[in-house]
Amino acid sequence: MRLAKSLLHAFALAILGALAAQATEIAPTMLLLDGALAGSAIVVVGERGTILRSTNSGQTWLPATVSASATLTGVGFAPGTLKGWAVGHDALILATDDGGLIWRKQWQGENLQDSFLDVIALDARHVIAVGAYGLYVSSADGGRTWVRGKISNDDFHLNRISRGPTGTLYLAGEHGTLLRSTDQGVRWERIRSPYEGSFYGILPLDARTLLAYGLRGRIYRSTDNGASWITVPNELSGLIATAVRPPGGALIFTGQARSWLVSREEGRSVAPWPVAFTSAVAELLPLPDGSLLTLGEAGAVILPKP
Repeated sequence: MRLAKSLLHAFALAILGALAAQATEIAPTMLLLDGALAGSAIVVVGERGTILRSTNSGQTWLPATVSASATLTGVGFAPGTLKGWAVGHDALILATDDGGLIWRKQWQGENLQDSFLDVIALDARHVIAVGAYGLYVSSADGGRTWVRGKISNDDFHLNRISRGPTGTLYLAGEHGTLLRSTDQGVRWERIRSPYEGSFYGILPLDARTLLAYGLRGRIYRSTDNGASWITVPNELSGLIATAVRPPGGALIFTGQARSWLVSREEGRSVAPWPVAFTSAVAELLPLPDGSLLTLGEAGAVILPKP
């Protein structure tokens, strides 16, 4: 009986995969909030349960098979695998085993008012999802079971989780929240914060150099893994939502301010980047050819290499 069920499940997945492969191309003009690479494919997520895939560097997009309608805010894939997770509103976590073609609900909290804001897959077994009001959920078995945790005495929003080149994890959130973990999220320690406003991310450049960014155009740089910070002056006054360093390229910062900054000095200084794009951006995804995929209120738009 168990074998028969397994065969039926495999057959159903094959049928769904074939249907997804025949899906009609769709214009990626809806609100999109995050993206990730799954092998050679790009997977993006956004409003009303939207998940789209592209296998030609964002030139065309196909909808994935998804049985969810909640807005999705984060997506991530385990390095070197096709296993991925997407998170969002309604305390929802979705999972895929085929690079984002087919998604299934894997976990949902009892309080549907909870919202996840980001997710990271450290490997095929270890996954961490974070969100509003201190929401923190992790799995150590590839998503078969999930454990809710409380990593801070405060219930501030946890906006973004990132990973440095040595494996150190960083969390950025409300009210100056900056946290660090050196053991895959088992324990977290507070990083001295240079600012009491909200942070929307930490971009690790190497084992000791960090850039933290957030409200009112704030950018701070540390060369001692967060023990001390210096302000990086810039002309922005709006929220910086995302920052990336494409391979071999300059650092790029942007967000809700509809303005762009570029740094060719590892974040020591920044300057306006005069790109002809004025929509709010939630996420930047560097593509293999050096171009940038912007995700936000204009959907998915490709910009040239800075």
